[in-house]
Amino acid sequence: MYVSMKEMLDKANREKYAVMAINCFNLESAHATIAAAETKRAPIIIDLLMEHMEKHLSRDELLPSIINMAEKASVDVALNLDHGKSEQYVIDSLNAGMLSVMMDASSYPFDENVRITKDVVELAHKKGATVEAEVGNMGAVAGSNFTQEDMYTKPDQAISFIKQTNVDCLAVSFGSSHGTMPVGYEPHFDFNIVKRIKKVTGKPLVLHGGSGSGNENIRKSIEAGINKINVGSDVMDAQSVAIFNQLVEDKHSDFVNVMSSSIIAAKKVVEEYIELSGSVDKAALQTITQ
Repeated sequence: MYVSMKEMLDKANREKYAVMAINCFNLESAHATIAAAETKRAPIIIDLLMEHMEKHLSRDELLPSIINMAEKASVDVALNLDHGKSEQYVIDSLNAGMLSVMMDASSYPFDENVRITKDVVELAHKKGATVEAEVGNMGAVAGSNFTQEDMYTKPDQAISFIKQTNVDCLAVSFGSSHGTMPVGYEPHFDFNIVKRIKKVTGKPLVLHGGSGSGNENIRKSIEAGINKINVGSDVMDAQSVAIFNQLVEDKHSDFVNVMSSSIIAAKKVVEEYIELSGSVDKAALQTITQ
């Protein structure tokens, strides 16, 4: 069933587990993600990154098909615009039928981030939609631009931001980075940041850059108060490896079989993350209010 993130994240918040949010940029990855959720009877979020939809398949091409997949699913499926950097793009996404959006104005000065996010929240809530935002900054593995401590979320700022904007959930920076981590590298997480924000606000909090963060870091993040975990690189890497192996075996492999191998590989990784998140058997169908 196609739903917004709010009810599933509020439930995860109450019951102290996390919902997986998988970055998908084509129908194969979305299909694999929903199939994994159905197998594990777990709620799931499909993150559609604004950057991907500008570079690859557009929102207008992807959204109708994935909404159709979500509506037919036997578990709750939310579609969330990930890292919406443009206020107009976020608004257009809401008008296009997305019930969950991330207004990422974290690169702006704090007061401007508050103003932009507050405006989007007011519009989204009128439509029965959910809004995620971000305070702090995330680094990236690419170019070795890992998240540094001076980029971490300042708890007092995050608390003030939540109070001023009434945002539904907040992404916080406390040690993870976007991208595929080098083999053997495990980032250091400052869980006290999450604990302090959670204690004061009680809001669902989000971990970005879940790929390669390490199982123990993820478990401790959930214990600290994380309720949504974004993963993309680990799933895409599994798909790439599956396609590579298929073509190494036979470079003239039937392309349908090649793509099917990527779906199988993605589903396996998503299932593993669902188990790690504690969301197995947490699916609960809801009614959408618009």
